[in-house]
Amino acid sequence: MLSSSTLVYSLSLFLSLSLLSFLFFLSPSRHHVDILSPADELDDLSLFHRASVSANNNNNRRLISLSQTPPKIAFLFLTNSDLTFLPLWERFFKGHQHLYNAYIHADPSSPISPISSSINAKLIPAKKTARASPSLISAERRLIARAILDDPNNLYFALVSQHCVPLHSFPYIHNHLFSSDHPQRSFVEILSDEPFLPRRYAARGVNAMMPEIPYRDFRVGSQFFVMAKRHALVVIRERKLWRKFRLPCVVDEGSCYPEEHYFPTLLSLEDPRGCSNFTLTRVDWTGSVGGHPHTYGADEVSPRLIRALRRSNSSLDYFFARKFSPESLQGLMEIADDVIFRD
Repeated sequence: MLSSSTLVYSLSLFLSLSLLSFLFFLSPSRHHVDILSPADELDDLSLFHRASVSANNNNNRRLISLSQTPPKIAFLFLTNSDLTFLPLWERFFKGHQHLYNAYIHADPSSPISPISSSINAKLIPAKKTARASPSLISAERRLIARAILDDPNNLYFALVSQHCVPLHSFPYIHNHLFSSDHPQRSFVEILSDEPFLPRRYAARGVNAMMPEIPYRDFRVGSQFFVMAKRHALVVIRERKLWRKFRLPCVVDEGSCYPEEHYFPTLLSLEDPRGCSNFTLTRVDWTGSVGGHPHTYGADEVSPRLIRALRRSNSSLDYFFARKFSPESLQGLMEIADDVIFRD
């Protein structure tokens, strides 16, 4: 016979799937392509539940384990093309295999080159993603859940893309994250006063976010974060806000960037004091085109650029930067040891 907890969980999954199907067919925007199928969402719910249960079961075991092995950073690579900067990341990770894990979520329609075993990377089962779509939120939650399941010593989760590069050495980043100055604090950008906030809030419809998310609670921020485990667990356990953020944008698709809204809004509501309100990934939006930031070319790479990108208005330097063109890799490799990884 099924245990009561298993029966309750199975019933919850069934009701969740039924609700997703109901919302999909009754939504006035169903002519929009929704690549988040009910079957995929059910699969994700199961994954998130397993990760949550695993975290609870491993809590005491982790405390014992940490006395023997140090805390780790889980690097979450969200990609849709080859990892152009893999050689630079290999050099960044070299010699620190006991302090990190790497997880790669690649769109299944995009070919990914074989990943070097030297970066200790795991390819996770991925689903199709699309820009300006809640599928990116799902992919990021999926990466977090897989990392939680894989290693209980993953205590920070750093989301990066195939266009991100490190600006410091691995020891610099690990030491700063786990120093006593930043005890389990998340570095998630949370903004409430941006001029485009009203348009982004109304992108799904004037009252589409109500009543769960009134305008006063809506926040925006960078897609890229470094998140503490306690907040990562909040993210994979959350259900209520997700029902709103998964809705397609039908009023203003040009203002629809769900992955830049969901995480800042959720963590602002759950634990605003536990978040830094700033990101550790530097992006230059000057002269952006089509929602894409400035892309650094090969002719821009220099020691001076790296030092300029590190500087921030917070107590920490930026750890990572984007976007870099594939042609810039050679120049970055040439200054890696003497500049990038020399703090």
